[in-house]
Amino acid sequence: METATKSKPKTQNQNQNQGNQSGANKNVGDFFGKLYSFNVSLKLYHWHVTGKGSYAEHMALDQALETLADALDRIVETTYALLENIDITVPETPTPQNIVQHCSEFYDYIKEEREDLFTEDFSDSIIDDFQEAIQQLLYRLKKLQ
Repeated sequence: METATKSKPKTQNQNQNQGNQSGANKNVGDFFGKLYSFNVSLKLYHWHVTGKGSYAEHMALDQALETLADALDRIVETTYALLENIDITVPETPTPQNIVQHCSEFYDYIKEEREDLFTEDFSDSIIDDFQEAIQQLLYRLKKLQ
């Protein structure tokens, strides 16, 4: 039984970072900090939900927070196994004013950043889970009030 993982070809940026492991770790650490901050921003918004449709919104956020926390934990732990050390910095996290816009913009941020940071198929799969949870949250926020 073979246990090797399939990897995608590295981009030019990844090849440059390979010689500078601390640079790659910093970029990944910043990305993870932003993922964590996004989760916290959803919790901050969740605590402020009131009014018509608030129960559906509250429950949609609860569901997303659980799924996102699991995906974040999985991607951080598997990346630690690969890189051995990551310096994660969590940026300041304000409460979002427009939750749909906030989630949509963060989804796009992940889409832009992920290709330069992760080459392993299993890492991509976990990031897919994170993005899927955001899309499911957006669906619930827009359609199930």
